[in-house]
Amino acid sequence: MATKEKKDEGAQFVRYFGPLLDALRGLGGSAKVDEAVDRVAIDLKISDDVLNETLPSGGSRFRNQVAWARFYLVREGLLDSSKHGVWSLTEKGFKTSLKQDEARKIFLKWVKIFQEQRKQKEENEPVAEKVAEGTGAVSKDYRQEVLEILLALPPAGFERLSQRLLREAGFTQVVVTGQSGDGGIDGYGILQVNPLVSFKVLFQCKRYAKSVSPSHVRDFRGAMSGRADKGIVITTGTFSAEARREATRDGAPPIELIDGEKLLDMLEKLELGLRAVATFEVEHHFFNEFKV
Repeated sequence: MATKEKKDEGAQFVRYFGPLLDALRGLGGSAKVDEAVDRVAIDLKISDDVLNETLPSGGSRFRNQVAWARFYLVREGLLDSSKHGVWSLTEKGFKTSLKQDEARKIFLKWVKIFQEQRKQKEENEPVAEKVAEGTGAVSKDYRQEVLEILLALPPAGFERLSQRLLREAGFTQVVVTGQSGDGGIDGYGILQVNPLVSFKVLFQCKRYAKSVSPSHVRDFRGAMSGRADKGIVITTGTFSAEARREATRDGAPPIELIDGEKLLDMLEKLELGLRAVATFEVEHHFFNEFKV
């Protein structure tokens, strides 16, 4: 049963290989992650029901699948491997259009490569694998672990974490007001763009394991009306497709949306609560020649 579900999931994200290449071409060859994913959704006329579907972790299933499509396209050399939040086509990718059967062949090719690599590693390093399993060195995904920690924080703690995050991201005079019940506003700060230009920004924190609805975005915009230049909603969950559209609605003050995935990306980039660890992998074949 699990194998069938895995194949079905694979078949779902493979369908985005070609559309992702097309979307990036339409955006000039590169785009921020949200721009690229939104363009795929628009081009394929993805329904709100699909866009609002979530994973057990609370993340967007559709966005996760497009990210998996990007993973395989990077391996195929059609997208670059930049980790700076921008997806861009390689020269090869710019010239490539993929039909579904061609996308499937790429997927199966890399599945086979990964299987062979895994098999070779198990054959060459059986002891290392056993040690890792026995000591618990191979832990669950750290992003999922951090998300679970964030969801367990008290509301006031999540607000203070958001305050620290905004300070580290360049905001000044960041104040938490969440305890006052100020119309859904949990805090404010100043973003100094340059010596002559600054913006007052209000923020709201939602420690959710579900989607934030458009009504929350509208209510927040109403609370910030006339009080700030911009708003930010930070959540551990996701934003529904309707909420994303509401945040960028024409004629209304723009609101930046930071969902759980983007929140984790920021914690990684700023190394807040996360420490990059360098390690080494034993190359047994190097030592084998000295055994004779």
